[in-house]
Amino acid sequence: MTQINFSRSVRPTLHMPSNQQRGMAMSHGVRIYLGLIVLIALSVLFLLGVVHTAAGAPRSGPRAVAEGHRLAEAWCQTCHAVDAHTTGFFDEAPSFQAIADRSGTTALSLKVFWRTSHRNMPNLVISPQQADALSAYILSLRDK
Repeated sequence: MTQINFSRSVRPTLHMPSNQQRGMAMSHGVRIYLGLIVLIALSVLFLLGVVHTAAGAPRSGPRAVAEGHRLAEAWCQTCHAVDAHTTGFFDEAPSFQAIADRSGTTALSLKVFWRTSHRNMPNLVISPQQADALSAYILSLRDK
């Protein structure tokens, strides 16, 4: 049974039997421990999202690569060779294989490229998902 003692002290004190105090202390410690685990897990997930976004990493996987290949054939093959180890119709436009094999080609550099106007290219207006798919396809050609 819990008793509150108001005698001789400025603050009321709570007197509990020792087994109740231990149970509350463990419960409090467990709550703190679980709270810290949740906080760490959320922080890791947040940081992974930030790093993934900052790196400009496109969605990848077979579906994104296939979609990027389909878009490249529809929009780009007039000037570029879009398949691995083929040549384009015009020598001025590099093949997608050559673009993929450049040392500076990254997901971020391709993301910037899709958003920038270029003198010798049509002004591309594509969605972020389409840009990610094209980037995934180009990066899939690396070292083929």
